[in-house]
Amino acid sequence: MTLWTDALSDNPMIAILRGLEPDRAVETATILVEAGFRIIEVPLNSPDPLTSIRAISEAFGNRIVTGAGTVLCPEDVRAVKAAGGSLIVSPNVDEAVGAAAKTSGMIWAPGVFSPTEAFRALQLGADLLKFFPAEVLGPAGIKALRAVLPADARIAAVGGVTPVTLADFKLAGADGFGLGSGLFKPELTGAEVALRAKGFLSALRAI
Repeated sequence: MTLWTDALSDNPMIAILRGLEPDRAVETATILVEAGFRIIEVPLNSPDPLTSIRAISEAFGNRIVTGAGTVLCPEDVRAVKAAGGSLIVSPNVDEAVGAAAKTSGMIWAPGVFSPTEAFRALQLGADLLKFFPAEVLGPAGIKALRAVLPADARIAAVGGVTPVTLADFKLAGADGFGLGSGLFKPELTGAEVALRAKGFLSALRAI
């Protein structure tokens, strides 16, 4: 848990590498880690995601938090754990997925949108609430929900977060930010990913 806490505090931006090919996994992760990222998520609907997760985990060990997104069942949780991942991100609040993650000593970040989903996720032991899609909820929605949630609940804005909107979500109360296609797309070169990473880091430092 210390690694997760330290990583989120050091850099609250989560790199979501949807569509990542295994042969680019370490290269892409290296670019992001060198830019300052500490949390990397490979969605399970990417090509051979467990191979990528294993490669990144082996390359960086306890320097970063590595995990999977789009986790839909307990079997996937166990597979991610076996591959060296420690973060489970799901698009919904699934009690079985949450139980499997917590039993395995992993970080669980379920997707929520409403107060009912958010409070239910917290009751089930969620470590981070993934408010998705944040671009629909907007900073105003995040702010309203932040006001009624427990003060120690950690929330992340995911979906549509850009260097321009990051500050607004931060001021609304977001503790973290999930960065998807605004940071990484399979067709981008390493140099392009590095440039986008630099843009997000600059926006974060400017807050």
